[in-house]
Amino acid sequence: MERYGENKSAAIKPSSIQGFAMEGGKFTSEIRNNRRPLRDIKNFVNAPLPRAVIKGKPAAEDKSRNFEGHRPMTRKLAASLANKKLSHQQDCNPEEVEMEDLEEPVPDIDSCDRNNQLAVVDYVEDIYAFYRQAENSSCVCPNYMSQQSDINEKMRAILIDWLIEVHYKFELMAETLFLTVNLIDRFLEHQTVVRKKLQLVGVTAMLLACKYEEVSIPVVEDLITISDRAYTRDEVLAMEKLMINTLQFNMSVPTPYVFMRRFLKAAQSDKTLELLSFFMIELCLVEYEMLKFRPSLLAAAAIYTAQCTLKGFKHWSTTSEWHTRYTEDQLQECSRSMVDFHQNAAAGRLTGVHRKYSTSKFGFAAKSEPACFLLDTRL
Repeated sequence: MERYGENKSAAIKPSSIQGFAMEGGKFTSEIRNNRRPLRDIKNFVNAPLPRAVIKGKPAAEDKSRNFEGHRPMTRKLAASLANKKLSHQQDCNPEEVEMEDLEEPVPDIDSCDRNNQLAVVDYVEDIYAFYRQAENSSCVCPNYMSQQSDINEKMRAILIDWLIEVHYKFELMAETLFLTVNLIDRFLEHQTVVRKKLQLVGVTAMLLACKYEEVSIPVVEDLITISDRAYTRDEVLAMEKLMINTLQFNMSVPTPYVFMRRFLKAAQSDKTLELLSFFMIELCLVEYEMLKFRPSLLAAAAIYTAQCTLKGFKHWSTTSEWHTRYTEDQLQECSRSMVDFHQNAAAGRLTGVHRKYSTSKFGFAAKSEPACFLLDTRL
């Protein structure tokens, strides 16, 4: 008999995940629970200012308003404005006029979504301006583990590598994984945890992330089963209460995922670039040292590294630089770390991300050749 959670959605049968403990588990069995999660509408696009409208009066008659400032910046408009500026300078003082370099205008990446109400193109720039202001709240101290007496960064890596496999098995959305890791780090920054409770922190963080992001979620019993029954239902609920109180119920924070969707659109990505970019950034989730980078920087560096990997040379477009607010030089340190992780992804014991992205579902992204030329700082 299948169980039902609070949201009346069909839960995962425990028989299909029995024995998938933290220490092991491979991608051999598929869990089919007929879930239909909401898909990303990919509406994270750049929105220019709305055109001014004056009711009952043609725009041309209102000479007090400058409507050009509200028009999308097309190539034709940019050239027209540049010619007007140059002509005005020549009329004022022809002898002091110097030819200025006219940069190529940034394409309007949300023009294709202009008629899509779900894309909210009129507000997307405001949304991402808020994300940039708020992303510091999702960051943790990059050396918080020094405050822990019984756990260390290696144990954190083991936990997250296992949670990536659990996330894959439960067929959860990408947002859930990034929020899960964020909840773990923010909780451990403020609470001392003994090693035997670390896995409990992980499954509880995933439960909270599912409640926030998913339509159909695993129930508590599913998470107990996936943990090889190392904890009881009461322990999970007690940890859930402690975690949300420690985090002061602040679950809505910008993770690298929200920036990935936006920056991928700016990069005019295809499926291959998208999968390789997510492979890069999921490798970073396991690595404690990558906590020193802001979510937006991680997202931009992942896309930059993936582009370089696919093209075989350095590539960072003006459009990507404009929308990410990061230059190519600012991405180098983070990108070199990603290349190093890519080189060693199949080695050692923590290979969950590599095995996940070595499947056809994820386009065999892990099997691409690392962009080792990025490691040469002389280039």
